Amino acid sequence: MKKSLFTFVVLLSITACGYKPSSQFVPQVIGDKVYTVVDVSLSDPENSVLTKDALNKALYSRLKTLASSKQEAQSTLKVSYHAIQFIPLQYDRNGFVVYYQANIRLKFEFQNGEKRCERIMTGRYEFPIRPSAVISNALRFQAIEKGSIQALNRFISHLSSKGLLKYESQ
Repeated sequence: MKKSLFTFVVLLSITACGYKPSSQFVPQVIGDKVYTVVDVSLSDPENSVLTKDALNKALYSRLKTLASSKQEAQSTLKVSYHAIQFIPLQYDRNGFVVYYQANIRLKFEFQNGEKRCERIMTGRYEFPIRPSAVISNALRFQAIEKGSIQALNRFISHLSSKGLLKYESQ
């Protein structure tokens, strides 16, 4: 009896305070249709394709926003690689690297009408490799894709807070 009453009071207090998840404010900032541009890195052109796909998936799955043509879009999101770095984290007893961290720094430029936001976000992904082995292309692509998605998530969170601030000031 006490447990169900406590649960009821907690739920009532949470719903009564007007809590809204931050994902409700992002559509106000982004709009329904977004034109996405990913700058192709001349040193790693394959990564640009992975980032573009990850960006479009993230926009749709997290925000229900569609990627569209430049003419139909309400806003533009441009992404470019700022830096990609692989850092050894752990060595085995023979001195071989067995664990790496990929740090992917992406530069995001968002524009919606006169509103403009530019930010550099870092995504990290840690992964093991076999002792005395080099990082294979498959592992490298996976690390870059996962790190890019993490950086995208951070940028979406940043836009979400911007939407909240805009909504609060009205």
